[in-house]
Amino acid sequence: MVESSSKQLKSDALMDQMKLHLASDAGKELTKKINLVYQINIAPKKIGFDEVAYVVDLKKGEVSKGSYEGGKPDATFSFKDEDFVKVALGKMNPQIAFMRGAMKIKGSLSAAQKFTPDIFPKPSKM
Repeated sequence: MVESSSKQLKSDALMDQMKLHLASDAGKELTKKINLVYQINIAPKKIGFDEVAYVVDLKKGEVSKGSYEGGKPDATFSFKDEDFVKVALGKMNPQIAFMRGAMKIKGSLSAAQKFTPDIFPKPSKM
């Protein structure tokens, strides 16, 4: 199968895993605990260019592609694809990513601080 419109982001696979994770019991616990909405903008090469938006809704327990429609997300993150994958897999500390400019945040900083690698499903061992 050939992807015609855009190059596949590594983050797409992570977001698919996240959808499944939020449908699980562990995911339902997260939604209760966090109860916030995040928008994550992923750029293939450079933040701010050709970004793909995802909404991780930890109120409803849903992940969707596209910008958030229900008002304003609690926090919006911008990443390059590879940096997002590193942070989500716990290979890069979110604070360090932020300080290096690998992650940009808009919105509530207290909401942003609850967005940790713990909310992502652990990659299954192959």
